[in-house]
Amino acid sequence: MLKSVICVSAAFAFLCGICFADKVVLKEGQIITGDILAEKDTTLVVDVGVTVLRIPRDQVQDFEYSEGFEIDRLDANDVNRVAVETTGPTDKLYRTAKLKKTTIEKCVDAVGEAVVKVSTPGGLGSGFFLNEQGYLMTNYHVIERETKIEVTVFHKEKNGFEKTNFKNVKIEAINPFVDLALLKVEDLGDTKIKFAYLGDIDHIRVGEKVFAVGNPLGLERTVTDGVISTKNRAFEGLVYIQTNADINPGNSGGPLFNLAGEVVGVTNMGYIFYGGLGFAIPVDYVKHFIENREAFAYDKDNPNSGYRYIQPDARRKKDKPEFLWSE
Repeated sequence: MLKSVICVSAAFAFLCGICFADKVVLKEGQIITGDILAEKDTTLVVDVGVTVLRIPRDQVQDFEYSEGFEIDRLDANDVNRVAVETTGPTDKLYRTAKLKKTTIEKCVDAVGEAVVKVSTPGGLGSGFFLNEQGYLMTNYHVIERETKIEVTVFHKEKNGFEKTNFKNVKIEAINPFVDLALLKVEDLGDTKIKFAYLGDIDHIRVGEKVFAVGNPLGLERTVTDGVISTKNRAFEGLVYIQTNADINPGNSGGPLFNLAGEVVGVTNMGYIFYGGLGFAIPVDYVKHFIENREAFAYDKDNPNSGYRYIQPDARRKKDKPEFLWSE
């Protein structure tokens, strides 16, 4: 009986430890606690447990996010439990967890091993693991027109890093228009790997600190840092995160992290001759691509065919429209 009470108490203590909440202070003095789901121009969306509130921004005096969990103080099992408790079932290929912001040094130490080098006969880039099953994300242009792909994993040892190469890499899905590719390492065997958690685009703020990990010009495990210059820079119909963290050839496909060690974007562009102009694919595009991977499934026997836009029907009535007639 005593053992049962102790176990229940321990479980209750752990659950209480993960019951953190964001805080919203209204101008009239009331305080609302819950999970801030989104920051809109005119409203804050807050989950208070029994319902979801939409609070007008003109009634909000201040708000702050809870500190969450420090990624460097949790082992893999603890973080996985936190992810389950805070985000529900983990049947998706990617994981999310509400983690506390810390320093770049601690983040790199915690998530650096999730970043890999992706090599093909045509060149190399970067990528990162999404889960322990070997699924990883990179850019489409890193593996474009290639089927012989090698992934290099860097394991931290007492005297440095040990490299392990995996050559049985399967292309699961590709989307050339968003420049994303989903790969899977199929010869992991008993190798234990670390993976990165995906962040939330709604919690990204202009000016917040971020850092990139990748293999620019083949220089493995390079870390560069900066801030988010803007979160919605438009290029050719798509929106990108702009950052002044250095992004160079070889960084392509690597993660852009926030200070909680969560991936907020996938780096894919940078101006070689102009420092401080780097770009990353926002994490919401990444989630959408993964969740709809069946639509983008790769089939080596059925390559993408050419396409053309269908022209609209010609006008059936050839007369000049009446509103164009001049008196």
